[in-house]
Amino acid sequence: MKTSRRQFVTATTLVTAAGALPTWAAAESAAPVNAGEKPLIVSTWPFGQAANAAALKVLLAGGAALDAVEQGILVTESAGNPSVGLSGGPNAAGVVQLDASIMSGPGHRAGSVAGLEGIKHPISVARRVMEKTPHVMLVGEGARLFALEEGLESVPVDSAERHEAWRRKRAAEKAPPAGTQPRPAGNHDTIALLVLGPDGTLAGGCSTSGWSGKLPGRVGDSPIIGSGLYVDEEVGAAGATGLGENVMRYCGSFLVVELMRQGMHPADACLAALRRIARQDPKGAGISVSFIAIDKAGRYGSATAGQVFDYAVTTTSASRLVSSPGIGPLTVVPEGGNRR
Repeated sequence: MKTSRRQFVTATTLVTAAGALPTWAAAESAAPVNAGEKPLIVSTWPFGQAANAAALKVLLAGGAALDAVEQGILVTESAGNPSVGLSGGPNAAGVVQLDASIMSGPGHRAGSVAGLEGIKHPISVARRVMEKTPHVMLVGEGARLFALEEGLESVPVDSAERHEAWRRKRAAEKAPPAGTQPRPAGNHDTIALLVLGPDGTLAGGCSTSGWSGKLPGRVGDSPIIGSGLYVDEEVGAAGATGLGENVMRYCGSFLVVELMRQGMHPADACLAALRRIARQDPKGAGISVSFIAIDKAGRYGSATAGQVFDYAVTTTSASRLVSSPGIGPLTVVPEGGNRR
């Protein structure tokens, strides 16, 4: 495939006003990337731009959509992100446990890992699960041993030492010195990345260290196919970021794709999914969930509830951040992260 490399232009659109319910037509007028361009890469959060750039480089070199997904997410997992990869926040025992998933449109294949410790790139483990085992998901120590068997990069896991350090830290936070304020709880943001290749094939991936301070063994939506990620070669793909428990209970990404199957534009499907969840959930519009989606026609969109959310959209002609329409009042927090 020969595609000219054009210089990326970076810009950020205005944040949607709190409480606004803009139509897709309104959002389209501000969108910096034309619908229908291929290849198309969409990912969560401003840090997704670097992942998108790496993914596009793979596609421009003739790589497959699945390769682009993996290489793009590898960038975020290596970037020192506070909520993706081994740099992410530890669980309540002081250990970083990682979740990731990957899905290929052709063949409807999927792989994922959960509660993975000591492995630098969980997205690569998820892909190996998909391609080299008869399974879809591996968890915990089994996932780590599989990764080591595959020769993937690892670091020592010393749970006892990390737990003691975490215990001391928590004790200090509960009893801060006089005149000081306790540190606020950390947020977490997931990298979900969706690709429509130049040949029209779809692929997607998701990776996170999850909720900082979570109970050991807690698994969020990111490695659950149909929750944090879903790809359907006939229709499109969707990914989620936010409070995983609020995505899992509604099979969020699957719901978005099914709404697109009914003919909805990706942006409308994201909004409709969030409205349905908000109607049923006790938290209403405060569910802290955001979706991104693309379809086979090269259209894209997103929506958010309970958090301000910007996402990255990249083609060969442009790479920019786009602000999501929201279904309710939005509260600005660092990186649009989760709040319990």
